Amino acid sequence: MTEGVTNYRDLQVWRQALDWAEAIYEATAHWPRDERFGLIAQILRAAVSVASNIAEGAARRSTGEFLQFVGMARGSLAEAETQLILSQRLGYLPAADATALLTASRDISRMLVALSGSLTRRRNGAPGNH
Repeated sequence: MTEGVTNYRDLQVWRQALDWAEAIYEATAHWPRDERFGLIAQILRAAVSVASNIAEGAARRSTGEFLQFVGMARGSLAEAETQLILSQRLGYLPAADATALLTASRDISRMLVALSGSLTRRRNGAPGNH
């Protein structure tokens, strides 16, 4: 596992991303059945991908690889956010639910940016980041 990370489950950003994915599963449970293989499948895949990429990156051998997977997690987060916005526009997601999920995604995004910065400093050999 990457130096400084003993277990991806110890990462707060991973725990929050997993909770967020679970909340999206709950939010999509009552969407129209005809979206099951469309928007629902896409948003669930993207949401699960956030926590999955964090876990996979943390398990990699190098800081550079971890950093790459954090970047993929950020991309999946943006994809799911876009799908949340669309689902609200289509009337599938109530405004209060959309606000809560998008607020949580902004928090996760900030945490991913911070993790990315920390990993970049570690990779570049900054003192105090090993």
